[in-house]
Amino acid sequence: MVIAQILSSKWTKVVLFLACAIPFVRLAPPVLAALNLFPDPVASAISQNSFFVTIGPNPVEFITHYTGDWTLRLLLITLTVTPLRNLLNRPQLTRFRRMLGLFAFFYAMLHLATWAWLDKQFDVSEMWKDILKRWYITVGMAALIGMTPLAITSTAGWVRRMGYKRWQALHRTVYFCAIAGVLHYYLLVKSDIRLPLMYAAILAVLLGYRVIKNSRKPKPVPRRAAAPVG
Repeated sequence: MVIAQILSSKWTKVVLFLACAIPFVRLAPPVLAALNLFPDPVASAISQNSFFVTIGPNPVEFITHYTGDWTLRLLLITLTVTPLRNLLNRPQLTRFRRMLGLFAFFYAMLHLATWAWLDKQFDVSEMWKDILKRWYITVGMAALIGMTPLAITSTAGWVRRMGYKRWQALHRTVYFCAIAGVLHYYLLVKSDIRLPLMYAAILAVLLGYRVIKNSRKPKPVPRRAAAPVG
C-alpha cells in the first residue's frame, strides 16, 4: 500500500526528473568552462568541485562517450519498466516510462550535437561523408532517426490521434533503436569492448523476457462459422 502511494505520488515524478537531469548538471558547467565561457575564478572552482565531471585532455571524446553512455543507460532503464511492472505487479511504474524515454532522447540529441558542433563544426559535407563512410555513425544515426518519432508521439494526444494499436506498433521500434544503439557503441570502441557487451547482455535479457512472455500468451480461439439454418 505504501509503495503504491509512493509510486502514484506526483513528487516521485519530480524526484525522477531531477535524478535523470543530474548527469547533464554534472556535465554542463565543465563544458562551458572548457569553452572559456566562464571567468577564470569560476572555471577554477568548477574544476575543483568533485560533483562535476572531469573532462580531461580530450573534451570532445569525453563528452561524446558520456552522453552516449547515458543515452543507452536510460534507454535500457526505459525497457526495464514493463518487466518490472509485470514481475512486481506494480502498474504505477508505467507512468515513469515516458519521462525516461524522453530523457534518453535528450541525451541522444546532446550526443549528436557534440559530434555535429564540437567535432565537425556543422560542416554538412564532412558529416555526410562520415555517415556514409563510418559504419558506427551510420548505425548510430539510424538509431537516432528511429527515436525521433517515438519522442514526438509520446503524448496521450498522439495515442488518440493514431489509435492505440498503430501507436503501439510504432513504439515497438524502440527495440530496433536499442539494438542499433548498442551496435553503434560496439563498432565505435576499438579495443575494450566490455561496456558495450554488458549493455548487449542487459538488452538481450530484456528482449528475451518479452519473447518468452509473448510466447506464453494464450492464442485466441478462432470463431466457428454459424451452422446454416434448416
